[in-house]
Amino acid sequence: MKKFILWMLVLLPLLHANAQFGGEDPVTVEESVTVNGAEGVITFEAFIESGYHMYSTNIPDGGPTPTSVTFRVVEGAELVGSLTPGAGAVTTMDPVFEMEVSYFDESAKFTQKVKFLGGKYRIQGTMRYQSCNDGGCFPGRYEFDITGEVELPKEKAVEKPVEKAEPKKVEPAKAEEPKAAVPQPIETAASVADTTAIAPVVAEPVNPAMSGNALWTPVIDKLNVEVVEDSSIWLVFILGFGGGLIALLTPCVWPIIPMTVSFFLKRSKQRSQAIREAIIYGVSIVLIYLVLGLAVTLIFGAGALNALSTNAIFNIIFCLMLLVFGASFLGGFELTLPSSWTNKVDEKASNTTGLLSIFFMAFTLVLVSFSCTGPIIGFLLVEVAASGEILAPAVGMFGFALALALPFTVFALFPSLLKQAPRSGGWMNTVKVVLGFVEIAFALKFLSVADLSYHWGILDREAFLALWIVLFALLGLYLIKVIRFPHDNPEDKTTTVTGFFAGVLSLAFAVYMIPGLWGAPCKAVSAFAPPMSTQDFNLYTNAFEPDTKDFELAMEMSRKENKPVMLDFTGFGCVNCREMESDVLANDKVLDILQDDYIVASLYVDDKTPLAEPFEIELDGKKIVLETVGDKWMYLQNYKFGSSAQPFYVLVDSEGMPLNGSRKHNLDVDGFADFLKKGLDNFKRKAD
Repeated sequence: MKKFILWMLVLLPLLHANAQFGGEDPVTVEESVTVNGAEGVITFEAFIESGYHMYSTNIPDGGPTPTSVTFRVVEGAELVGSLTPGAGAVTTMDPVFEMEVSYFDESAKFTQKVKFLGGKYRIQGTMRYQSCNDGGCFPGRYEFDITGEVELPKEKAVEKPVEKAEPKKVEPAKAEEPKAAVPQPIETAASVADTTAIAPVVAEPVNPAMSGNALWTPVIDKLNVEVVEDSSIWLVFILGFGGGLIALLTPCVWPIIPMTVSFFLKRSKQRSQAIREAIIYGVSIVLIYLVLGLAVTLIFGAGALNALSTNAIFNIIFCLMLLVFGASFLGGFELTLPSSWTNKVDEKASNTTGLLSIFFMAFTLVLVSFSCTGPIIGFLLVEVAASGEILAPAVGMFGFALALALPFTVFALFPSLLKQAPRSGGWMNTVKVVLGFVEIAFALKFLSVADLSYHWGILDREAFLALWIVLFALLGLYLIKVIRFPHDNPEDKTTTVTGFFAGVLSLAFAVYMIPGLWGAPCKAVSAFAPPMSTQDFNLYTNAFEPDTKDFELAMEMSRKENKPVMLDFTGFGCVNCREMESDVLANDKVLDILQDDYIVASLYVDDKTPLAEPFEIELDGKKIVLETVGDKWMYLQNYKFGSSAQPFYVLVDSEGMPLNGSRKHNLDVDGFADFLKKGLDNFKRKAD
């Protein structure tokens, strides 16, 4: 289990960098070209920040990310051999990956031999690498575009060389471009190890937004965003507060409350001092978790968190993590942080005095309760990531910590309440088992996100619902004491009244989902289950379905049918999008208008289908290659409409111009219907 935690410490920073384009990269790369007749050498020189090391090219499978180069454009030259690391690499046994790895400190050089064909040449591609220190790892990305001209002696010149005109770059129209990050494309080109066999000579892809296509013209200044009350930040707070209340009832936290309050009351001669110290203790808990939430935002950024929440690798790892925590909660094993961490913090608390000692006591609680609070915090951070709110992680952590810290202060103010509080006992183990079932259920949700993004087809709606039906049926049987787990008391076979009603609710929920196997909407789970379009056998006809999933095709359909277009920027892993589809878009008031009067285009920003021709864009001075369908739609939403959150609905005419404002997640059916009617009226007025 210690190895699992070490893997998480390495992989989470890796996934963060995979979901964004910016960041404090500890490695700076420069390239240079040396020409000697028809032969040349491209040198990549890396300058590594003190404390970090950068991995070499010869890393075994299952280890850290090796340094590699993907060449997308090679014109007027040929690659010779593969990327070669320079001298100075250190080879050692890595305790995390349990293998020998080679890396560089301070600086590194990598060379690639080329053969020039004569005349102008262009070599373009991406260098990828990974740098680590004791605190984590940072996967880096360096884009390069090398051009020049080589005159060869006549006897060495290649006969009738095929010269390709340098692609003309057209600068984008001057417009207010959004600052939001675009999801990083998935690497589809071959690695440098195969470059001797592939030296593609391809034309530079054309960016639609830079080719004079009016449909991509930014309309941010013309888009009057409709004023809709946005309660998402309050929902994030409520979600965090609810998670904190659940954490309170776990065996890792509840038994500590009376001991801690008693400690403050006994060590202080005056009750006012005991109350003051208990309040400081509670404030310290809030500060610790609030700093955690702020750190997540500062490290990842709001836009990158949104992209990260739909990243396939991240969702698979989080699915596995929830399965591990779920198995632990069911009694399979005990999952705790290394005891040395807790001992060191506890020692600090004992050796210090005043406010600092109280802070270290609060920090000890955070570490000791990790096995119960860790899964709740992780799930909370992932759920708020897709909200698009920059303060969402901090607000969620504030709500969580407030609920966790509140009892310590309340019981210090009113010690008599401690006598009325429930005593620790077997009920806490029941709470832990219930959490285990819930975490396993939500693990399937994260697997579903990856499955939908890459179109694997392994977890359609029927399969997802079938697994949830079984899980919640088993939970109901556990609550009424039909099934037991190893850490349950074997002599405790009496079903409590509370357990009976909870078991009935769980079994009823399982029965409620059964019609969903034949296409019933099951709105209570629609936000978590895969969309209705994945249903193989569907007897339900009144469901929201888009006319197309392509922007340009929607515009063409609009011109032919003389109808306005509703652009639905959505995502496979977007919970709020599924909720809008089932509760608003599938409502008769809205669905009738969409089916009769609109062309609906659902644009999935996390669709990992490769583009037929990737294209290059420039964002904040950086060249970025968009390689997937989702990358394209995310950039369209950012560039044209200045938004990055999903769901996002905008009504446009056949020229891509907005008809009124835009809407986000809001379950007001009448408001959405009025939004559509207003857009339709404006479209007809334009036509007249």
